[in-house]
Amino acid sequence: MTEPLVKICGLQGVEVLKSMNSLPLDYVGLVFAPSRRRVTAGVAAELIAELGNWKSEPAPRPVGVFVNPGLSELAELLRTVPLDVVQLHGQESPQFCAEVKAAFPQVKVWKALSVAGRNPDAGDEVHTLLDGYAGTIDALLLDTYDPRERGGTGRTFDWEQIPLYQQAAAKHALPLFIAGGLHPDNVNELLDGYAPYGVDVSSGVETSGSKDIAKMTAFVERVKQS
Repeated sequence: MTEPLVKICGLQGVEVLKSMNSLPLDYVGLVFAPSRRRVTAGVAAELIAELGNWKSEPAPRPVGVFVNPGLSELAELLRTVPLDVVQLHGQESPQFCAEVKAAFPQVKVWKALSVAGRNPDAGDEVHTLLDGYAGTIDALLLDTYDPRERGGTGRTFDWEQIPLYQQAAAKHALPLFIAGGLHPDNVNELLDGYAPYGVDVSSGVETSGSKDIAKMTAFVERVKQS
């Protein structure tokens, strides 16, 4: 079985990143959408430069998180911030995702979908939805639906819906990441039950709103040793 990939999202400071540089991370997330974790292009560039000093190899790849951006906004930011992945966390259509891929071939495009309450009749809807995104994105991420927040809610969604999305994603060879309310004490339950391609954590490795190196270390160790 392939080892799950790990993304820690919502990083804001170089000193925090330095404290993490021995962790075997796969991705770090930088938020450019409205959020208390939002960073400027200048700070993001500093954080990405610091990845060059990572002690474990390979260094994690930087992911930029956006909500309904315009192509001009992405173009302006990518001129100074060398992202590896653009993660679209709003209502971006398959057409827009395709436009991003065409305009910026140097980056991968991930689409985040918010999962609300259980819907026993969602099977056809999910397959139709992912059929639409096929060929326009490089990975899919599931997060907890919240009418006010785009990620970082600290709440899980109904994990019993994961197999439905996994089946639809596998049809198009789309890697599936799971986010939403993960933390060191529940991530193994997720991995044992559903074996996702990767996991994404933000608030679950924070203390009083700041990234906690002990929690980040515990989270990564539990994923990588699962």
